[in-house]
Amino acid sequence: METILIVDDEKNYLVVLSAFLSEEGYETLTASSAQVALEILESTELDLILTDMKMPSMDGVEFLRCIKERLPDLPVVMMTAYGTVERAVEAMQLGAFNFIQKPFQNETLKQIVDKAVGTYRIVKENKRLVQALSTRHSFDNIVGKSKSLQVVFDIIGRVAHTKATVLITGESGTGKELVAKAIHYNSPRRDKPLVTVSCAALTETLLESELFGHEKGAFTGAIAMRKGRFEMADGGTLFLDEIGEVPAAVQIKLLRVLEDMSFERVGGTRTIAVDVRLIAATNKDLRDEVKQHSFREDLFFRLNVVHVNLPPLRERSEDIPLLATHFVNKYAHEVLYEERSVSPEAMRFLCNHRWSGNVRELEHAIERAVLLSKGKKITLDDLPKGLVSFSDLEIPIDWDKLSALPETLDAIEKKLIQKALSLSNNVQSRAASLMGIPRANLQYRLKKHSLEFIKCLK
Repeated sequence: METILIVDDEKNYLVVLSAFLSEEGYETLTASSAQVALEILESTELDLILTDMKMPSMDGVEFLRCIKERLPDLPVVMMTAYGTVERAVEAMQLGAFNFIQKPFQNETLKQIVDKAVGTYRIVKENKRLVQALSTRHSFDNIVGKSKSLQVVFDIIGRVAHTKATVLITGESGTGKELVAKAIHYNSPRRDKPLVTVSCAALTETLLESELFGHEKGAFTGAIAMRKGRFEMADGGTLFLDEIGEVPAAVQIKLLRVLEDMSFERVGGTRTIAVDVRLIAATNKDLRDEVKQHSFREDLFFRLNVVHVNLPPLRERSEDIPLLATHFVNKYAHEVLYEERSVSPEAMRFLCNHRWSGNVRELEHAIERAVLLSKGKKITLDDLPKGLVSFSDLEIPIDWDKLSALPETLDAIEKKLIQKALSLSNNVQSRAASLMGIPRANLQYRLKKHSLEFIKCLK
């Protein structure tokens, strides 16, 4: 319920207006002077102030100035008698939401009040969303305490407040976009757009149009002028994901934009100047791409002003418990609205897995486990099947001796069974679940590889 403060030195108006607005569903407070109203303002969260213009000691205009110094977004509606309309206009120039002339119709007052409160509701919601967005993309949301990640924190913390171009490298799933968002939302450009383009998802023609826009008739299907992502990001940040996939022809245009922040739309002749901070990301080694002549060296130097390299998850396994707990809390609270935790054996398994898909793969595994878990603790049985992979086994294969392949496959199978039993504390049912096979099938393979001597708990 929204709260309205009514300020008037005439008590009759206070009583009548309070009764009327209460009937309309508002909570009301009253003050007989601006001084009393300012005391209430200090201790109460208000949604609207409805104040008379002419009051002793401090009139409505001076009262309005005091309000706007403290809470510039709070709407104020002025009530004015005949002969003080000029003062009401002055109040509007100082930031009053509206004014209404006494005597007034209740319906007119209701319309003005509803509009003022509704507008303020939108202002508060927008501020809440901006704050939530900034919090969501703060450095605290990049989870980890490993030394390699601390280096990343140090770099992005120092570069966020500058205009420097940033190149983020790392394997798929390491969190490159998360770092880009953290840089933007902790920069002076946080209130301007962050525009993202996936360079690998578009053909050369479409990518050029997407980045720089096009004029009407520039090509078949261009039925109207369209602004590109550089124009959309003006004043803010442009994040080019998978920059290593940009075709050679587009690389040339991109280089020019980075040099002088100007370009022409496709099919256009007018030069457009923009103020954009560029952040690029790639899972490729651009130095190798330069050597292979698939990426321009001059563009690479322009992009590589500040380099942030994200280590793969397998190189910072000490972060896995923190990440797992973070994702468990995230999905348990967002979806189930209740607590969940990870059992010790499940956490041991998560820490031992290589996570070829990095943080993204871990997050998806935890999300699935949270949604499908039956108890308060996530166990091995709740984790996705197939997480035990050949990449965990580290068995070399001599491809020059294909005749030995059957023996090699047997070795892999034996190693896989041993790995599954180790991760499941020798519980047969859980080991079979990890391998995605029936328990009877596992028992057969235990005998096949002379592993029946292993103690298997029921």
